[in-house]
Amino acid sequence: QVQLVESGGGLVQAGGSLRLSCAASGPSFSRTIHTLGWFRQAPGNAREFVATTTWAGRNIKIADSLKGRFAISRDNAKNTVYLDMNNLKPEDTAVYYCGANPWGTDATEIGGYEFWGQGTQVTVSS
Repeated sequence: QVQLVESGGGLVQAGGSLRLSCAASGPSFSRTIHTLGWFRQAPGNAREFVATTTWAGRNIKIADSLKGRFAISRDNAKNTVYLDMNNLKPEDTAVYYCGANPWGTDATEIGGYEFWGQGTQVTVSS
């Protein structure tokens, strides 16, 4: 089993910044997981792709609408992936989830993610 724990969410004014962290654990993590990703889900909406990064390499993908504001990074030694969010907008308000994909499939698709954290709430006020 792979465990994922998100942190760093909170309330921020529009234009502000937050850094989200996802700490991964499990004895088989490094040899099992191909990609870590961030997805978000607003109430009543489907979970949507935000950003992903491969674990062994540095193949990074960011949703087109978020490029220039969001960035994903990782610290392999700490088994942690980060999401840096800048110039936040009210429409960024959502629960942000960290997912782990053990397959080499399209990292932007939810179907490939086998493990999920509990999510962290990000609320952006006007």
